[in-house]
Amino acid sequence: MATPLRSNSRLSTAMERTGQWVFSQEIPTDVIVEVGEANFNLHKFMLVAKSNYIRKLIMETNEADLTRINLSEIPGGPEIFEKAAKFCYGVNFEITVHNVAALRCAAEYLQMTDKYCDNNLAGRTEDFLSQVALSSLSGAVVVLKSCEDLLPMAEELKIVQRCIDVASARVRACNEASFPCRTPPNWWTEELSILDVELFGRIIGAMKQRGAKPLAIATALITYAERWLRDLVRDHSGNGIKCSEPIDSDLRIQQRELLESIVHLLPAEKAAFPIHFLCCLLRCAIFLKASSACRNEVEKRISLILEHVTVDDLLVLSFTYDGERLFDLDSVRRIISGFVEKEKSMAVFNGGDFREVSSSAMQRVAKTVDAYLAEIATVVELSISKFNGIASLVPKGARKVEDDLYRAIDIYLKSHPNLDEIEREKVCSSMDPLKLSYEARVHASQNKRLPVQIVLHALYYDQLKLRSGGADDRNQPDAVTTRNQLQADVSLVKENEALRTELLKMKMYISDMQKNNQAGTSSKSIGTRKPTFFSSMSKTLGKLNPFRHGSKDTSHIDDNLGVDVTKPRRRRFSIS
Repeated sequence: MATPLRSNSRLSTAMERTGQWVFSQEIPTDVIVEVGEANFNLHKFMLVAKSNYIRKLIMETNEADLTRINLSEIPGGPEIFEKAAKFCYGVNFEITVHNVAALRCAAEYLQMTDKYCDNNLAGRTEDFLSQVALSSLSGAVVVLKSCEDLLPMAEELKIVQRCIDVASARVRACNEASFPCRTPPNWWTEELSILDVELFGRIIGAMKQRGAKPLAIATALITYAERWLRDLVRDHSGNGIKCSEPIDSDLRIQQRELLESIVHLLPAEKAAFPIHFLCCLLRCAIFLKASSACRNEVEKRISLILEHVTVDDLLVLSFTYDGERLFDLDSVRRIISGFVEKEKSMAVFNGGDFREVSSSAMQRVAKTVDAYLAEIATVVELSISKFNGIASLVPKGARKVEDDLYRAIDIYLKSHPNLDEIEREKVCSSMDPLKLSYEARVHASQNKRLPVQIVLHALYYDQLKLRSGGADDRNQPDAVTTRNQLQADVSLVKENEALRTELLKMKMYISDMQKNNQAGTSSKSIGTRKPTFFSSMSKTLGKLNPFRHGSKDTSHIDDNLGVDVTKPRRRRFSIS
């Protein structure tokens, strides 16, 4: 129903806005345009003059007098239609970078083109796009942002692609300039970070095609991730947020999809990103339970530049955001293992033997891993298998001195006091006592938490040095050359200890037998026995000894000299 506009009368808000456009208050409105929940009372002849779409609706209708038109599908909604209606009435309004894309799409929807009417809305918006909006990076990004709600029409009108081309070209110009046009130098990354991840990804793709440097792309991705995953990426301390949001909530699902899209956009250059950012990105992927492909990609990138890792970086991967419990350490193990395999491949490629020669990068990683083990050793729920699993990943040749590993083991034993002897030996199995420095061996020899075997190794090595007349090896920590001798001597000591125990048992058994027989022998007569026939015969035959005058003649020895003729003590098994 058409409602006439009367002088000094106030109607609804939409009608009130429309009343300001009408030139003559004497002409009543004859059509109501519905856009969503808003109704606009307008004049057909004013709309038909500019919009070919409304003209067709009026001409092709079966109604005798069309009084209501529904334009709820117009791009931009009621706000944009209001500006389009103002244009039909000749009322001035401002075209900006925020509304130009929506006005261009609305003009296309209403068929307000120059082909239908000269100097129409479509032509006006096109001029503004080319001359104003797309003349700068900021303008192109704002227009592109407004296109997020105008798809697919903005895509069909090539507005999106034009904005992407301008943005990627301007970014490259900013990076290649000798002097930055604005401060800070990476201001453009903040501009791009307002976009939806899909449109942002298209700009990154265009930058790659234009030959943008990997470092520039990495800078943009870091800024974007820190903007949209602020709580997950920027919190590095482990003392921050309590992640009370359920992992299957809509927010976490959106964050997971966003993270996977960011990882997909990472440039091929593996060393373009700082390792600290990659570690934070991986912790985010672990927490959000991202896809295995996403996690594997980040893990590979970290393993390739692991020589730059710090203990804090590895701790970022290991603890939850509240710092209360350990994550699954499988990611850390895969990262270290990947780096070791890379070093082995490089050693083989260079014609060397990785088992004997270790690169400086591998030695740095070994030192970092040992320090990392010392940090997580205090966690009560850390099992022996996980502790040894990480420690054993580092090749033996990478540790010239194992003092750092010994420190980690000592901390673990101190934090787990209920371990028995066998379990403590398992903890120490990853350490080589021969590679300890003099100070560390002195400490180990007095450490009651260590198993006896490790203490014996530490003590016996110094004894070997003293026995061989060697000097103190404070400056010579590599003692691998004496390993075989030490192991043989240690085995001999163990065998002697076992034999000594058996001899003591045998002595005790013989002593018991003698005590039992003593009672029986005491009851026998101890007097002088009378000579018998056989005893006298034996003496007579002894005088007829054919070797009487030989070397074995003993007839001249007096029987009363008391010579001890008992058997000598057998010393076959003596250990004295």
